[in-house]
Amino acid sequence: MSYATKSPEHAKQLLDTGWTYIDVRTVEEFDAGHPTGAFNVPIFLRDASGGMTPNPAFADALGRSFARETKIVFGCRSGQRSARACDVAAQLGFAELVNLAGGFVGGSDPSGRATPGWQELGLPTSTAPASGRSWRELAAKK
Repeated sequence: MSYATKSPEHAKQLLDTGWTYIDVRTVEEFDAGHPTGAFNVPIFLRDASGGMTPNPAFADALGRSFARETKIVFGCRSGQRSARACDVAAQLGFAELVNLAGGFVGGSDPSGRATPGWQELGLPTSTAPASGRSWRELAAKK
């Protein structure tokens, strides 16, 4: 494992010191609410049946949109997809990576205990992405 897993409170402290938050949830999940200032680079996309399919442009968009020196906190719904994103980013050469424990809505730790998420802890959220941070905008970059 080449990343750390941190609580939402610790992740917020990192963001306050210049780290970048990348939300790897689907566009629909991101649009319903996300940490303020987050970028949306979904690792999975919704398919026609409503299921999830891997986003074939994930690694390319990540590598194209962020310098390898970028310090990144990855978050998703509960912490599973963001762990996978950390693995992909590490393979691309990103070195300072954090997986958000509990994700946006909450999850559970390895022993099954509930882990509160970003939203549950009352950390800053938004439903509108900052300019240049939506998947639509990042995917359009060449």
